Amino acid sequence: MICTSSSMGISTVKPCCRALISYRKSLISGVSRNGIVTDDSGRYYRPNYDHDRCTANIVGNKCKNGSNRRNFCDSDSNWGQSRVSKRFRGNDRSRGGSLIVKMASDVRSQSTSSLSDTQVNEKSFENYFIQGTLNVNADVKPLLIEKIEDSAGLVVEEKEDTIGVNTYDTKKLKNMEAKLSSIELEAWELLRNSIVNYCGKPIGTVAASDSGDKQMLNYDQVFIRDFVPSALAFLLNGEGDIVKNFLLHTLQLQSWEKTVDCYSPGQGLMPASFKVRLAYLDGMEGAFEDVLDPDFGESAIGRVAPVDSGLWWIVLLRAYRKITGDYSLQERVDVQTGIRLILNLCLTNGFDMFPTLLVTDGSCMIDRRMGIHGHPLEIQALFYSALRCAREMLIVNDGTKSLLAAINSRLSALSFHIREYYWVDMKKLNEIYRYKTEEYSTDAINKFNIYPEQIPSWLGDWVPEQGGYFIGNLQPAHMDFRFFTLGNLWSIVSSLGTHKQNESILNLIEAKWDDLVADMPLKLCYPALESEEWRIITGSDPKNTPWSYHNGGSWPTLLWQFTLACIKMKRTELAAKSITLAEKRLSVDKWPEYYDTKKARFIGKQARLFQTWTAAGYLTSKMLLRNPDAASALSFDEDYELLEICVCALNRGGRRKCSRGVTRHQRTA
Repeated sequence: MICTSSSMGISTVKPCCRALISYRKSLISGVSRNGIVTDDSGRYYRPNYDHDRCTANIVGNKCKNGSNRRNFCDSDSNWGQSRVSKRFRGNDRSRGGSLIVKMASDVRSQSTSSLSDTQVNEKSFENYFIQGTLNVNADVKPLLIEKIEDSAGLVVEEKEDTIGVNTYDTKKLKNMEAKLSSIELEAWELLRNSIVNYCGKPIGTVAASDSGDKQMLNYDQVFIRDFVPSALAFLLNGEGDIVKNFLLHTLQLQSWEKTVDCYSPGQGLMPASFKVRLAYLDGMEGAFEDVLDPDFGESAIGRVAPVDSGLWWIVLLRAYRKITGDYSLQERVDVQTGIRLILNLCLTNGFDMFPTLLVTDGSCMIDRRMGIHGHPLEIQALFYSALRCAREMLIVNDGTKSLLAAINSRLSALSFHIREYYWVDMKKLNEIYRYKTEEYSTDAINKFNIYPEQIPSWLGDWVPEQGGYFIGNLQPAHMDFRFFTLGNLWSIVSSLGTHKQNESILNLIEAKWDDLVADMPLKLCYPALESEEWRIITGSDPKNTPWSYHNGGSWPTLLWQFTLACIKMKRTELAAKSITLAEKRLSVDKWPEYYDTKKARFIGKQARLFQTWTAAGYLTSKMLLRNPDAASALSFDEDYELLEICVCALNRGGRRKCSRGVTRHQRTA
């Protein structure tokens, strides 16, 4: 039986296979509301499309060794039929798939118009107060495809017309090995040696590749957040296939059922990491297959689900499109559905009164207890960036209108909230120092009942006159005044801060260079928690001791984000200075994960060597400095239309306190 599909009037036959996705709750057989196919038993199957060449059995706690394999072909649902063949261990050490696929379907056979029928819980967006509309899809351009078929109707050549796409010439960066320094060549070798193959194709990079490490823990897995700098290095070097494979295969892992004491994460959650595992087929001697085994936090220290993985996935998807000019990937039905599921998870109404995203400790790069529960800056900056990316990429139709309206409303409220309440400079510190407390009214100045005594003793002398930054966290009666580098850098990149605030952040980094950079860029946070504060907040964490790891340690991978922020603000001399500093030690120290002590003089106490994102962050920084135009594909300019949307608080009595005046002030700041 042949499963064919047609798109744009052209019939195609391509290899494909399937990925098994199971859920706790069953639905009626057919196509579910999120575009995933179900069978008669209520199990969910997300179709695998032309990027697969073997069975992708996504395993969980109850599904091991390919026990849930099925052959399934239905001409109406565009599924293909496959057959199993043997592969044997021998001199060939490569890890390939065991299934030779016979038939296939093309994702474009599912018209994007069908997205209007696959609504993602739109009722959760109906309670947003919306004023004004934006041209949310202005950056999307049509993609023309020319397919050349042979006499049998098989596609032998496919060309994509990307004329007019906002991209740049990657040929300037490709095949430049002869011009690279020995350190860069070493970094590229480390990066390429860390590549993981799935079904014979590159799918990502492991976190670290230290052959001398006897206890790898989860450093032999592919992390979504860790792969981002690796992906950018490949994209900037004109190698987009590995990034495309990564985006599509991690999408297949989305919403897989994982349990911690009988509870499951929300639909749309992306895993923190995954591992390619070799599974032998039952009853077939010598036959095996590659299996993707994801980790949604159920194996992580602290058992915390990752909040940032889905946000990074959306950011990387936009970067792929901007750099390669390939619009076809984001237009796929499964990719559009994946974006919507992530947004639905983040935008669901809850008990929180703030536009910021409420998360627990350990849900991001800082994956241990560090007192960042609540509304940490890192998550808010990534959330803001992911919303802006999604707004560009979502296809506008009846099924996405309410979602796009909710995105616009949230963007407006979030930017106002962060700029107004998270910002600290000498002027703001003087205001907080004179705060009145216990104010009960809608006109209260001290809205979060912050006690002036919370201002730490070190802060008054630390903030320069011409500098400022966004604090690490804000909750009722609590301001975390620590400087978190990633959140502040990404606020610059995404234009979450105003132009003046962005300049002030870089001014502060330059003025406090010895504290935040010292001998190795860059401090993850400043200052470190010490003494009784460390014992109470971290729980006496032996890894997050003062000036180590997350607690004031220095992470070279932050170089690429610092470089990106500097290029955007036309301060490339700061980026060049930090890269030169890193080059003195990274290769000599064997590319460690992080550095310890106030001045970053020691290699991290428990740091892995040959850390992939250390090398990738360095390479991405070098390539961005060589081609600053590429930075525009990764950053955002200020969106003044967002500031025109009124962010108001309404009550039943009809009273209204409007922040329009404040947003206009922010626009001119």
